Amino acid sequence: MKARLVPGRRTLAVLAVVVPMLALFAYVAVRSGPLAPVLVTLASVERASLSPALFGIGTVEARYTHRIGPVAPGRVARVDVQVGERVLAGQVLGEMDPVDLDERITAQSAMLQRAAAALLAAESQVRDAVARKTYAGAQARRYDTLFEQRLVSADAVEAHRQEHEVARAALSTARALREAAAQDLAAMRADRAALERQRANLQLVAPVDGLVATRLADPGTTLVAGQPVVEVIDPATLWVSVRFDQLRAGGLRADLPAAVVMRSQPGAPLAGRVLRVEPMADAVTEETLAKVVFIAPPDPLPPVGELVEVTVPLPALPPSLVVPNASLQRVDGKLGVWVVDGARARFVPVRIGAGDLEGHVQVLDGVVDGERVVQYSQRSLDRSSRLRIVERLPGTGT
Repeated sequence: MKARLVPGRRTLAVLAVVVPMLALFAYVAVRSGPLAPVLVTLASVERASLSPALFGIGTVEARYTHRIGPVAPGRVARVDVQVGERVLAGQVLGEMDPVDLDERITAQSAMLQRAAAALLAAESQVRDAVARKTYAGAQARRYDTLFEQRLVSADAVEAHRQEHEVARAALSTARALREAAAQDLAAMRADRAALERQRANLQLVAPVDGLVATRLADPGTTLVAGQPVVEVIDPATLWVSVRFDQLRAGGLRADLPAAVVMRSQPGAPLAGRVLRVEPMADAVTEETLAKVVFIAPPDPLPPVGELVEVTVPLPALPPSLVVPNASLQRVDGKLGVWVVDGARARFVPVRIGAGDLEGHVQVLDGVVDGERVVQYSQRSLDRSSRLRIVERLPGTGT
């Protein structure tokens, strides 16, 4: 008869430690390890009418920016305005250094007076030549009559005829000199007018009522032609340049209402309107560009370049099947939802339509009304995942 094997005390002690640890490991693996069910929250496929809207980020811009600077190279003499000041159309904002323009205008004025005097002298010469010609003509006719009466000789008649011709030539010369003097006077007037316009162009004048946006040069700065000294914007022409995702920009068009929220004024949104949709999109960021104008100018005026949030509501859509946007997942390159059947889920590809800003999206096909889909899950799902449905995922607000 064989002897029975009785485990020793050391073996019993080891078993007393290992068996509970194995049981604990199995429990943890089943309850919270990779074999544990995945915690999920569910949502139902339901029929509803969506009110889609577009959301975009934009910047405040000035529709018209007037860059005021010299039309010729020069040095800034003075700048009379500061950034933020309101100016009126025609107001002088500053002036460029005239250098020697004032002296040139003075010299040109003196030459103009001299030319005017020369013209007066030429006109006097014309009147004198006219008188001489008239007198010579009368004498020539008188001697012609006397010659017919045989009272004077032919030589005397010929002499007076020659005097008449000389007087006619002198009159032609005087008239030519008067014309030349008149042309010289006109040229000098044009030269002086050009100098005066050049002098006037040295004044930096506001073309419109507006606001000084930037001051780019100080007195003493040397500028090239066209380089701005100040920039003036018209506050009434502020608009927002907005970017919308091309995938969601369907239905965007001019004249749609818009709500604009300023970063510096996070209160009630300002009313706006889509002025136009730009014909050129951004191919790099895949965004559609649009211009949004304010219904009424914001008060206070936002700084140009400030970021704003723009919401453009679109017309309501007919009732259709909708699911939460969070329920959409991409598996093996296909977009779909996890439909729940008991404690398991199956992935169903879907085709989606428009969405709204409340987090809902149209489902055009793939699911039916009333089906339950996974909205949030504790981790990624696969076809072998076991589910545990909860009201809210632990440690999250979903």
